Amino acid sequence: MPRFSSSFRRLLLLLTLSMSLAACERETYTSWNCKHEAADKVPMILKQARMHFQDHDFNYCGSLGLQSYFDLTCPIQIQDASIVFTPNNGFLLNDGKTYHCDAL
Repeated sequence: MPRFSSSFRRLLLLLTLSMSLAACERETYTSWNCKHEAADKVPMILKQARMHFQDHDFNYCGSLGLQSYFDLTCPIQIQDASIVFTPNNGFLLNDGKTYHCDAL
């Protein structure tokens, strides 16, 4: 059985994930209200493989465990993405700030 480098395996995984997301016919759309400390609520929308947050559209870069990663341009190491979102507890980390998000 041939051995593949870890970067090749990552690329293959991302390609497979991209193809499976593109194959989904059903459009998924979830709205959230996110809050950082005493600041006003900030809307966040997850629509298919995109996140709209703070007037920017971020690409889905992948998931590791319960955490999903988003960025304007996905880095090679997805854990280096600018946004980390954990849907099961609603925590979103962006620019060193932790937001708590509630699904609407």
